[in-house]
Amino acid sequence: MNDLLDHSEDEQDTEAPQRHPDVVYGRILLKLSGEALSNPQGFGIDPNQADMIAQKVKAVYDLGVQIGIVIGAGNLWRGQDGVKRGMEQSTADHMGMIATVMNGLALQDALERLGVVTRVQTAISMNAVAEPYIRLRAIRHLEKGRVVIIAGGTGNPYFTTDTAAALRAMEIDAEVVIKATKVNGVYTADPKKDPNATRFTQLTYDQVLISRFEVMDMTAFALCRENNLPILVLDFWSQDDLIKAIKGDNSVGTLINSEGTLL
Repeated sequence: MNDLLDHSEDEQDTEAPQRHPDVVYGRILLKLSGEALSNPQGFGIDPNQADMIAQKVKAVYDLGVQIGIVIGAGNLWRGQDGVKRGMEQSTADHMGMIATVMNGLALQDALERLGVVTRVQTAISMNAVAEPYIRLRAIRHLEKGRVVIIAGGTGNPYFTTDTAAALRAMEIDAEVVIKATKVNGVYTADPKKDPNATRFTQLTYDQVLISRFEVMDMTAFALCRENNLPILVLDFWSQDDLIKAIKGDNSVGTLINSEGTLL
């Protein structure tokens, strides 16, 4: 049978939670940095961090939200460090793509131990440890109530995992890209340096460009802008911010779309 349509390997359907009436996003793409999984020194994979992330993802999953996740690799490998030492960019980038699969497997394990059925798909062929990324199969998993971790970047060098997140979000028909950070949205200035800095509730793509706010890398941002894919920047580590944002509470985060500025 055509691989795009053959889902016989998923012998049992997942009992997906019913969508909560307050939820405003039915399908999301969550972009996590690799450092989110790291130890306090910023390196490696800390099982406690993986468990914490899994608990936050499960809280959203329990609201009946379909979740795709793209995770970086900065905790394991930074390609630019290799390039600075003379490594070929393609080699450095492929090493980073492989590292994202390691992070994806760690997060999958943490989610599965919470009872959340999870699939890891990768743009780089690793059939022994993960499924190949196939758009229709990823969507099928989401529809069956599985979390899908999409690793391996875009499968091509010279592209960041931000770009992979924007691309995969569009491919799986996500309603928003949620950029998980340590800051509660986009501010008029650095809130750590300026006590008078004000958080934007909402911005347009053009306002982000004019003000040179660093939201995502420019390729990723351009993809979202050209396809009118909203970006929600929020503090992933705050206890309830992710849940509030999923329910449309504009007291947290900054929503970037085509509609205008709100303070």
